Amino acid sequence: MGEVLGDVVSRGEPSTASTVAPAAGHAHIVATSDAEAVAQWLGEYRASPNTQRAYRREAERLLLWLAEQELALGEMRRDHLDAFEAFLADPQPRERWVGPTRPRHDPRWRPFRGPLSPASRRQCLVILQGLFAWLVEAGWVGHNPFRLMRDKRRRLDNRQGRVERYLEKPLWDWLWQWLSEAPDDDATPRARFEHERRRFAFGFAYLLAPRIGEMAAARMQDVFRREGRWWWHTVGKGGKAASIPVPPDMMRLLGQWRTALGLAPEPAPDEVTPMLRGLDGQRGLGENRLYRLMREAFARAADDLEARQGRASAREIALLRRATPHWLRHTALTHQAQAGVELRYLAETARHSRLDTTARYLHAEDAEWHRQQSRHGLSSGADDDGAQPL
Repeated sequence: MGEVLGDVVSRGEPSTASTVAPAAGHAHIVATSDAEAVAQWLGEYRASPNTQRAYRREAERLLLWLAEQELALGEMRRDHLDAFEAFLADPQPRERWVGPTRPRHDPRWRPFRGPLSPASRRQCLVILQGLFAWLVEAGWVGHNPFRLMRDKRRRLDNRQGRVERYLEKPLWDWLWQWLSEAPDDDATPRARFEHERRRFAFGFAYLLAPRIGEMAAARMQDVFRREGRWWWHTVGKGGKAASIPVPPDMMRLLGQWRTALGLAPEPAPDEVTPMLRGLDGQRGLGENRLYRLMREAFARAADDLEARQGRASAREIALLRRATPHWLRHTALTHQAQAGVELRYLAETARHSRLDTTARYLHAEDAEWHRQQSRHGLSSGADDDGAQPL
């Protein structure tokens, strides 16, 4: 399946999936197939590689499914949306659609790792709704079937409540202690290097709330001093540049990591070398490799917590097994909010354009609400059987 669409969208070649083009003069883009039209839509996100990658994945899934149904994008009806949503929840036949991660050119490549969760299905439909809105404006399709969904607001509203994918403070404190445990005396130089790198990566993620792509792209010179204070310069989502205050703990952590690399504790303005590095101490770590390393660390931490505390920490163990590097961004912002960082500064650190997005991290009010709500209870004068004397 790998060659059906993996190369199609990137090269804009026609495929078995929908080669129907709109009537002459109706389209406002130059394309001869649905795949080419989708490729042009994806091109609008060239400045945001992570977003483009996520959107490409969902568009590929749709076009592959349409190919199975012998449909073009412009032929999608309202009932097709329900069928596609059901397919996302259970891609069948499994051997054709589901498999482990493989390169796109590999014939064993599959578009799914497994059935999509409700949240992932919602995200997929949100993305495809945007695709169809663009295709309508481009004159490639005549209508957007998502507009016919009566429960569209409930199913496609991707705004969520408060962030829940984060580590509560006691669990983070345990994890950081675990990460900081010194290697055994007989540990190899490689094990000691990996220990320092793992500790630095997690500390970096927690103290500055970066996205995984920003961590992989970071250079030593990005940490700089201005008027006696240290800052971290980054270019994030949508090409948005920002300078984030670097707290003392981050400078200490960076100094320890640089010492492990054989460097002076503080970075110089002309150090263009990668901040996170491979085992040779020179090459930078790619985003995918860094993601896997951090996921492996979460899994190892969960194993150790289970060995030490068993079922008494079942909830925390489950959280560590589910956690991804992006959870550390949520954790950092949540803990900053709980520590009293003002919303405007929290938004700057997160690089959110809307304050209501940042407000999702404000969990501190829950404790006060809970404390005040506890004042309300059943009357203390009630009899054992619940009867209240008059």
